[in-house]
Amino acid sequence: MKLVVFGLSVSSSWGNGHATLWRGLIRALARLGHQVVFYERDVPYYAEHRDLPTLADGNLRLYADWRAIREVARRDVQEADAAIVTSYCYDGVAAADLVLSSCPGLRVFYDLDTPITLERLRRGEPVTYLPLAGLGDFDLVLSYTGGVAVEELKQRLGARRVIPLYGSVDPAVHYREAAVERFQSDLSYLGTYAEDRQVALLRLFIEPARRRPAHRFLLGGAQYPPAFPWADNIYFVRHLPPAEHAAFYCSSRLTLNVTRAPMAEMGYCPSGRLFEAAACGAVVLSDSWPGLEEFFEPGAEILVANTTDDVLSALDLPDQQLAEIGRAARDRVLSDHTAERRALQLIAALEGALTVGA
Repeated sequence: MKLVVFGLSVSSSWGNGHATLWRGLIRALARLGHQVVFYERDVPYYAEHRDLPTLADGNLRLYADWRAIREVARRDVQEADAAIVTSYCYDGVAAADLVLSSCPGLRVFYDLDTPITLERLRRGEPVTYLPLAGLGDFDLVLSYTGGVAVEELKQRLGARRVIPLYGSVDPAVHYREAAVERFQSDLSYLGTYAEDRQVALLRLFIEPARRRPAHRFLLGGAQYPPAFPWADNIYFVRHLPPAEHAAFYCSSRLTLNVTRAPMAEMGYCPSGRLFEAAACGAVVLSDSWPGLEEFFEPGAEILVANTTDDVLSALDLPDQQLAEIGRAARDRVLSDHTAERRALQLIAALEGALTVGA
């Protein structure tokens, strides 16, 4: 198949989780014999933090202005077996119009931010990447979130066929590495700052640091404000490119996963960071949300924390028990949650939609 994607970013992982997911998917799709063309608006803040200027396994079309690229995009879409528009695409409405009017193959919308999309709709806020007519004209809607989100996309946005396509990890990028001194910690957390994660982060990271002043806590990510409530034993690493994620995860006894509030409330929305850390054999301590057990077995493949005391108890577990959990998590990821597994699921979803439309 030739797949044309209009997305947020694949060239820069700064402040977004889309790029890492697409890199793994594109690499896996190429190994399976498929071709991907990815359209990305060339915005200054991604250009300044670009960590993948070219796609070895696909075609990256960076553009400064939609009008200048529209006819090139139209030709790609007219040759496509499937054209995909994603959430947070800068020119999402224009790209959707082009796909819906010009694609002879499957017309697909992939919402990588389903809980955020639905929460904004409930509040009556504009969702700038959605077509005004909703999603009813697409042949297939893919959702990063499963569970009740599938039916809500149908009810609120008129989607006719919705299939979950969850996050994944590329084992060629995320794997076990030796610990690195500057990343060593008792508990680490890697993630972009988000206001709707802050309450959980205070409970599961900041307060444990305050109660365990002799322990070392490490936070990595972008967009953290100066007023963030640091403690003396919390160390900060600015945005890390994916190539350094494995060393970050492998240098900590435990690494924390905190889900954005709308996603945690809706459930069935595992973050890409969750799979990445587990692929490195890290021991993941996650907040709780509906459906978590569908991806990892609590207590055996992942640890779950709802309170500060839960975190402190996890920190007190013996090294041997933590090592067993890390190994089990890695085995589960390599079995069920790799980019190649998701690529096969994507192709199956597209082929299924073709059969329905035939």
